[in-house]
Amino acid sequence: MRIELEKRPQVSKLFGFISPLLALVLTLVAGSIMFALLGKDPVGALNAFFVEPLLEVWSLHELAIKAAPLILIAVGLSVCYRSNNWNIGAEGQFTIGAIAGSILPIVFYDWHSPLVLPLMLLMGAIGGALFAAIPALLKAHFNTNEILTSLMLVYIAQLFLDWLIRGAWRDPKGFNFPVSRDFAPEAVLPAIWEESGRAHWAFIFAILAAVLVWFMMRYTLKGFEIVVLGQSERAGRFAGFSSRRMIWFSFLLSGALAGLAGISEVSGSIGHLQPAISPGYGFTAIIVAFLGRLNPLGITASGLVLALTYLGGEAAQLSIGVSDKVTRVFQGLLLFFVLSCDTLIFYRIRIVWSRVQVVTGKVAQ
Repeated sequence: MRIELEKRPQVSKLFGFISPLLALVLTLVAGSIMFALLGKDPVGALNAFFVEPLLEVWSLHELAIKAAPLILIAVGLSVCYRSNNWNIGAEGQFTIGAIAGSILPIVFYDWHSPLVLPLMLLMGAIGGALFAAIPALLKAHFNTNEILTSLMLVYIAQLFLDWLIRGAWRDPKGFNFPVSRDFAPEAVLPAIWEESGRAHWAFIFAILAAVLVWFMMRYTLKGFEIVVLGQSERAGRFAGFSSRRMIWFSFLLSGALAGLAGISEVSGSIGHLQPAISPGYGFTAIIVAFLGRLNPLGITASGLVLALTYLGGEAAQLSIGVSDKVTRVFQGLLLFFVLSCDTLIFYRIRIVWSRVQVVTGKVAQ
């Protein structure tokens, strides 16, 4: 006996739209059961997790801060995944982008110019793109599995950041703490509305990136090329498209957006480099991309939902006394139910019974 997945010949668009919504509902149900097992009131816990963070203006600013890197990274990942290139290392590209963009405010601390911030953002995007070029090179020219190479590079990037902050880039006036010197005012990403909160321009970058990539995917030849090569590489080659060029394009675009998210997070939210600059944005963005159906506009909405799990998790720790690991559990449940709903909607489970025939015979003596 074996179990096979058979693709359904026709699936209603309504079911494809309902799938992420159903996954959200199932996540809330499973979360309620989890809180009940922890001895917490499920209704109160979900209220603290998903409702209370939306009741204050300052918390909406914090939601935008959490959502900005998720949307930026997930939009780039959607191009990779739709072209059938599996970039799993956005967390590392996020980290290298933060490092590359921080060269100016740390190494050239005494340089004060209006050009500092634009150059930081540009260097962050280039740093992320160059780091993403490593798995692209290995796949395009050596046929190496990009899932493994991009994922392993994440830990190299994180260890490199830790080495810098504890070594050459440690703040000489930081009382031996592993942090860099604070960025100068010219190197800080400004807030959008300073009077009401600290949400900065990274959220605007994320919205612009989502709109531009959506336009590219829907109205340009490059978007058509991404879709064709993602669905059938053979058909793409017949149409004159190059899968090798697509590997480079998708990885470089994805890495650039992740790098831009990294330097925006450091410049706008933290103000200096430190060993931990991300609570796992690069990995969570994978959930955001699939929850948004790999559509940049859908990713914008799903990015806000996943950002709410970060913000709600912090609020729930204070109000009901749960562990910070609850946030990761919610994100894991959401990814599990998204993939499960998609599998059951787009595929039919078939049990194949194989019969074993035993042939007997006499052996001549």
